Amino acid sequence: MDDIIYTSPIDRVQTWLDTTTLHIRFNNPAKHNALSVDMWEAVPPLLKLAEDDDRVRLVVFSGAGEKSFVSGADISQFEDMRAAREAVKHYEAMAEATLTGIHDFAKPTLACIRGWCIGGGVNVAIACDLRIATADSVFSIPAARLGLGYRYSAMKNLVDLVGPGAAKDLFFTARRIDGNEAKAIGLVNRVCEPAQLDELLAEYTKSVGENAPLTIRAGKFITREVLKASPQADLDTSAALIRACFESADYTEGRTAFMEKRKPAFGGR
Repeated sequence: MDDIIYTSPIDRVQTWLDTTTLHIRFNNPAKHNALSVDMWEAVPPLLKLAEDDDRVRLVVFSGAGEKSFVSGADISQFEDMRAAREAVKHYEAMAEATLTGIHDFAKPTLACIRGWCIGGGVNVAIACDLRIATADSVFSIPAARLGLGYRYSAMKNLVDLVGPGAAKDLFFTARRIDGNEAKAIGLVNRVCEPAQLDELLAEYTKSVGENAPLTIRAGKFITREVLKASPQADLDTSAALIRACFESADYTEGRTAFMEKRKPAFGGR
């Protein structure tokens, strides 16, 4: 397996293998590590390599710099990638494929969060198995302030993790919470002061790297089976409701207001 070299196709996603841990770092600090289309697309090929690499026991996702994990989608691409109907379908399918790939990856994944973890950043984090964060990190799901549709899979991951009450609180209000509140509601596993994040991460990379990989793989698979969707889930209506959001005047207003840095005025249409 020594011939496998982890090289990202773009500079905005950095990768390196540290003993038993593959690190994937989002590197767009000028935009608070907002995820562009090519950043989303860079992740699945790296996970495919790691799936068959016996050296890799853990994959860690992080954000470059000290201000952000991921601040959401790159809003400069909203008009091109998320405004028109076909562009929305492409963007959502691409993000869904990446997040599903993280969620379904057979080996453990960990989100190491410092700073802003907003929107798509929360989706990346909750697609991972484990989340550690600094106490001053900021979490928010601002979909309702933008008129965005929130995919069934992302909502299920959130509800499975924090329960329906906390999920509705975060989603309906779009409010921001810090690392300590995120820990209290179960959004993250461990919280530390910023200066201690590297030490906390090392604790996880060491223990997961030393523990039995087949046992961990079996535990991850069975946990995923336990949390599978009920056969009564109405996925068709869920998808239709999401499409209606993206086709609404509210979505246009939310997107425009966000880029103009003003409060949106939604009409429910």
